Amino acid sequence: MMLGISFSIYYGDDDIFALLGAGLLTSITGITIWFFTRKTDKLELGKREGYLIVTLGWICMSLFGALPFIFHGSIPNFSNAFFETMSGFTTTGASILTNIESMPHGLLFWRSFTQWIGGMGIIVLSLAILPLLGIGGMQLYAAEVPGITKDKLHPRVKETAKRLWIIYLGFTLAETVLLMFAGMNFFDAINHSFTTMATGGFSTKNSSTAYYYSPFIQYILIVFMFFAGVNFAIHYLIIHGKFSFFKKNDEFRYYLFLILGVSIFIAIIHQPHVDFGFEESFRQALFHVVSLVTTTGFVSSDYENWAIFSRMIFFILLFIGGSAGSTGGGIKVVRHLLLFKNGYLELKRLVHPRAIIPVRLNGKAVSSEIISNVQAFFIIYILIFVFGSIVLSLMGLDFISSVGAVATCLGNVGPGIGTVGPVANFNHLPELAKWLLSFLMLLGRLELFTVLIIFTPYFWKK
Repeated sequence: MMLGISFSIYYGDDDIFALLGAGLLTSITGITIWFFTRKTDKLELGKREGYLIVTLGWICMSLFGALPFIFHGSIPNFSNAFFETMSGFTTTGASILTNIESMPHGLLFWRSFTQWIGGMGIIVLSLAILPLLGIGGMQLYAAEVPGITKDKLHPRVKETAKRLWIIYLGFTLAETVLLMFAGMNFFDAINHSFTTMATGGFSTKNSSTAYYYSPFIQYILIVFMFFAGVNFAIHYLIIHGKFSFFKKNDEFRYYLFLILGVSIFIAIIHQPHVDFGFEESFRQALFHVVSLVTTTGFVSSDYENWAIFSRMIFFILLFIGGSAGSTGGGIKVVRHLLLFKNGYLELKRLVHPRAIIPVRLNGKAVSSEIISNVQAFFIIYILIFVFGSIVLSLMGLDFISSVGAVATCLGNVGPGIGTVGPVANFNHLPELAKWLLSFLMLLGRLELFTVLIIFTPYFWKK
């Protein structure tokens, strides 16, 4: 919070005391809690404690993170402030703001910074800089970075977290420099870099990145959105000159070919409906495909006005997600890949019922436990999507807006379809709907099980 004060002073805004007051209150609360619980630092954390700490940690960060908006009065309604902050920390990018450019620069910086923190994860950050969480760190890491595989870059989780954050920071700085070179001022460049690498999608402009109608800026954002949606372990391998992953990593190849294939397809379909050349048509299609697949949520145009078939594809992309081990949300590419492979092999098993035909990923057999986990995740994800859509429709939203809002919040994407489309926002929704969608954001960011397990009776049994 305090970092935003420098921008407030530079631009002469009136949000200094709001940021300062919120920062001091948060610090005092944190120090007080630490003082009364300091004797428990040596206690070893189990899986249950890890899940509970992560879930409550995100909720508390969102509660305190909303304070600057409330103290300043730019978002006086607590439900709206909590929604905006939860959207930030979960890197969703759904917003209730109707006039972003009227916000003070310090608050805009804090808004973007929440996404940058949430991108790599609050707990992972803590593991990287706070030795107090060294004990039981693996449990927190497992809860914070759930997925099919958790590629550890170092045997010690603290060192893994440090390496992840070094890569993350390096990409952020590189993108900032390139965006400034392309024509953005420093403030806009750093904010968009924060939200690009976090696959968050918050912008400092009302029209999002469409404000900067520059092919150079668009291609920079496309490249870094793509990088952000890639497993960060791959970035580590590339830095160390190891490029064999392209042949061995099925998820990366599927992720790359999916983006390119869908982009070319949409560009061809979209071309007859526009009056510009194929390059621009492809660039617009590629920008939105990368933005939606990686769950970033930047927009360069209103795709609600595109061909109906293109909009249908964009809606489907809300359910894809980035790679496992990336900052992207959603179901994740690797889960779709395993579901597809398992479904295809089921056809073979029908012909050869006695044959043992395992699902293979990266040339290795995948255990039946992982396949069962993927299937359970997908089923629960769809059930939550259906249930959430029904609840929103009961609150008065139309069908398109209901499914769009739930899909984009559960997938941590940001823009949806209908009245929550790329040029709209979530301000008009009922307060109860905003709380439901905030909960769905948290579910999506922590990949369902981390949160849902807390609501089961056997979680609390000894």
